[in-house]
Amino acid sequence: MTSRAFIAGCSGVRLTEDERAFFRAAEPWGFILFARNVEDPDQVRALVEGLRDAVGWAAPVLIDQEGGRVQRLRPPHWTDDPPAEAFGALYLADQMAALEAVRLNSRAIAADLSALGIDVDCLPVADLRHPDGHGIIGNRAYGTEPEPVAALARAAAVGLLEGGVLPVLKHIPGHGRAPVDSHEKLPVVAAPRAVLEEQDFAAFRALADLPLGMTAHVVYADIDAAHPATTSPKVVAEVIRGSIGFSGLLMSDDLSMGALAGDMRTRGRDAIGAGCDMLLHCNGRLGEMEDVAAVSPLLGGVAYERAGRALALREACDEVDAADLRAAVAAHLKTVA
Repeated sequence: MTSRAFIAGCSGVRLTEDERAFFRAAEPWGFILFARNVEDPDQVRALVEGLRDAVGWAAPVLIDQEGGRVQRLRPPHWTDDPPAEAFGALYLADQMAALEAVRLNSRAIAADLSALGIDVDCLPVADLRHPDGHGIIGNRAYGTEPEPVAALARAAAVGLLEGGVLPVLKHIPGHGRAPVDSHEKLPVVAAPRAVLEEQDFAAFRALADLPLGMTAHVVYADIDAAHPATTSPKVVAEVIRGSIGFSGLLMSDDLSMGALAGDMRTRGRDAIGAGCDMLLHCNGRLGEMEDVAAVSPLLGGVAYERAGRALALREACDEVDAADLRAAVAAHLKTVA
């Protein structure tokens, strides 16, 4: 395959001719869907097929389907799943039940996604929940301590992989302390590096072997006061690849978020220059996608190898009854309701 190192969104429930022509020429490595792209199962399947047809291969298709506040597929066609916080509460009462509930929940999500042709879920969230952090993480976190968060995040990743769906670890190296929403503003975390290494970064360290990861648009002032992790060579080299030891394909968080400065070309160049393997652009605006594509290198070298290792984990799986799995999850959660 020949692909450029970016993942693109699209504007609506069907590809426009301009989008189709752009994707054919620009050759993004993958695509990401949002609520604006979702109508019903048949429509989503057709859109996924259209995206892949535009690039001529089974390119990965991503979605954020965490459960709770962050899920792009919703009733009446899909099920509202619990937020991560619910599994964290169960973990405090019964660790084994919580780990099994998380795994079953992710396996059910994977069944939903696989039925649509979607093969990457931007889950698990390994950010710690901090009392002084902005609510953008909030109940999306499994808890406040690294060990249970890492254990539950691992179980979530296992459930997805069992269903043939690749997990994306986010937001490396930790978004929980961010005092503002990075969709809107640039968060600056003042905590000392030693504290971050022991707490926030530790959850990610235990998950460093996962195949895909997403950066945090967060400044860690004690490490690099001038750049958020996404565009910081120091954070990527010393923390994400260094002390955390993440070995998978590293994608930026959405380049169109308010935390980043400069135009799309500048943002893309800075993220690649910092050490990101892949650029993520989500809002579906064609002009911005063209700018991102213009600064996206051909996927090669170690980034190509990381991408290949991730895609090799996509496997066809036996069908399961997602409703039965969710009933088992509900039964576990009922014990702490």
